[in-house]
Amino acid sequence: MRAARLLVAALLCCAAAGCGGDGVEPRQWARSVCTALTPWRAEIADLTAKAQQQLQAARTPAETKTNIVELLDGAESASEKARAGVDGAGVPDVEDGKKVAEQFTASLSKARDAYGNAKRTVSELPTADGKAFYAAVGKAFTTLKDDYERSAIDPAHTGPADLQRAFDEVPECR
Repeated sequence: MRAARLLVAALLCCAAAGCGGDGVEPRQWARSVCTALTPWRAEIADLTAKAQQQLQAARTPAETKTNIVELLDGAESASEKARAGVDGAGVPDVEDGKKVAEQFTASLSKARDAYGNAKRTVSELPTADGKAFYAAVGKAFTTLKDDYERSAIDPAHTGPADLQRAFDEVPECR
């Protein structure tokens, strides 16, 4: 009876401390993360290709502005959807799993915010002076590029070795 009470007490302490069992198996977490990221990458690529076509066809700064704002809005929405998907993957059951999961969602939040900030910047630009408009768009995209690059996670630092191995092994991440 005493041994049973000690076992129950140990289990309660372990649960209260958050050790083991609460996280998602690494391969499943990697699969869920990659399942959220794959359509995001494809949508960003599609939006970029579409925007390039539209920008070539645009005849005025106002048309260009409309196309760019639509592109950035789509990228912002896609990034939020990916962030929600990664957040929904839970926490991987690895050392520092919560920190790893937070880094992934924070990265996507920063990417989303970079697109949103660029969208707001471009949407507020006046189009009467074409030269000034295009120069300001260039600056907005330089800022977007810098913000986006700062949001990236270094793939070599995606967490402990067992999680990195999981990313290498699941087909959804290839």
